[in-house]
Amino acid sequence: MEMQASRTLAVSQQQAWEALNDPEVLKLCIPGCDKFAPAGNNQYAVAMAVKIGPVSAKFAGKITLADIVPPESYTIAFDGSGGVAGFGKGTARVLLVPLPVDGAGQDSCELNYTVHASVGGKIAQLGSRIIDSFAKKLADEFFTRFQAAVEDPEDEPENVTEEAVADSGEKKKGWFKRLLG
Repeated sequence: MEMQASRTLAVSQQQAWEALNDPEVLKLCIPGCDKFAPAGNNQYAVAMAVKIGPVSAKFAGKITLADIVPPESYTIAFDGSGGVAGFGKGTARVLLVPLPVDGAGQDSCELNYTVHASVGGKIAQLGSRIIDSFAKKLADEFFTRFQAAVEDPEDEPENVTEEAVADSGEKKKGWFKRLLG
């Protein structure tokens, strides 16, 4: 399966880059993530619980960052196993493009991503329509949480819904901006 999309973030390219490389931010933004821990040079051990249609499973795996060009881009390779439920693996290319400062002096950047993924086992038996729908929903939820984490860092990402992000008209300063200084 392939998927690509982009989002405009109301933060600088550098701020977005730092968040994309912060294991705590990523753990909070990945739906169902129980573990996101460094496991070597540009590698992370990941554990998460997911429900795809009628199949629920806990997946364990690793994420490896490659082709790193700070603060512009990297490639994420992921590989995970959910026991009898099956496996998932693939790559995602992430690109941050700085945008001109707006009239209010607000930095912004565009986050572009392209994902290539495959699944096997019981999950693959569900059919491409269910799997593609789940993958799109998971990606949308991750990037909605990520956008909220970097733009409205006062709210913890796991408490942010798509409606809250869409309805949020005011900019807040909180834990992420304090982290960056």
